[in-house]
Amino acid sequence: MRNLRILVAYDGSKLFGWQRQDGFNTVQQHIEEALHALVGERVVVQGAGRTDTGVHALGQVAHFHADTRLEDDRLRHALNANLPGSVRIRRLETCPPDFHARFDALGKRYLYLVTTSRFQPPFARELVHWVHHPLDLGRMREAAALLHGKHDFRAFGNTGSPRATTVRTLRALRIVAHQRGFGVLAEADGFLYNMVRTLVGTLLAVGRGRFPPQQVREALESGRRELAGPTAPACGLYLVRVRYPESVFPGPDRGPLGAPGLFQL
Repeated sequence: MRNLRILVAYDGSKLFGWQRQDGFNTVQQHIEEALHALVGERVVVQGAGRTDTGVHALGQVAHFHADTRLEDDRLRHALNANLPGSVRIRRLETCPPDFHARFDALGKRYLYLVTTSRFQPPFARELVHWVHHPLDLGRMREAAALLHGKHDFRAFGNTGSPRATTVRTLRALRIVAHQRGFGVLAEADGFLYNMVRTLVGTLLAVGRGRFPPQQVREALESGRRELAGPTAPACGLYLVRVRYPESVFPGPDRGPLGAPGLFQL
């Protein structure tokens, strides 16, 4: 019996979130069914966190215990052959027996993608949030700076799973702009339910001039949800990375023929 951890990417627009739910296609369900087909028994896959319907992932981490003779790389190939095209196992490795994808995590990094244009783009509608209103980037960055650090973020979380505390340390909240839109990068030791989407909705509201950047401070201090912005749609949100105290999936991904692509790192 080995403990194995996996790095998972998925298109959330085709799934009903991470967690298994009867009658719905979820990431956990697809991976567990693929494992059942390979090892012949029920295997429970524990994820680092639960992403909602419509939320995507580039770097979700999960672990499971399985009794299989397949070595790591062959098991990864076999799993991908049994998964739908919307879910892919990017990396797989045998890990220490006590590793837990959720309880050992030190923090997470999310990316929220926004495209800005007068008319809605004809492609990737379910992979990015479209905004056609003028936005003030300077005001948005001013508000983001006020959110950085350790605060009680209860005004920026919607009702969801119970939490012992709503205090979180937001290590980074950056807006990376380009010609046709921008990305909001958020990293923290943990996030409340819908916290990243509410942070983005707040920055967008500030950018549109609906309220001044200083109202963000008032929302933090009072905890009043109505002082923050709306919850942005799920389509633009990506789980990019989960941080751990140990190095996970080290080095480049090399297959039997070497690293794919032009650059052999």
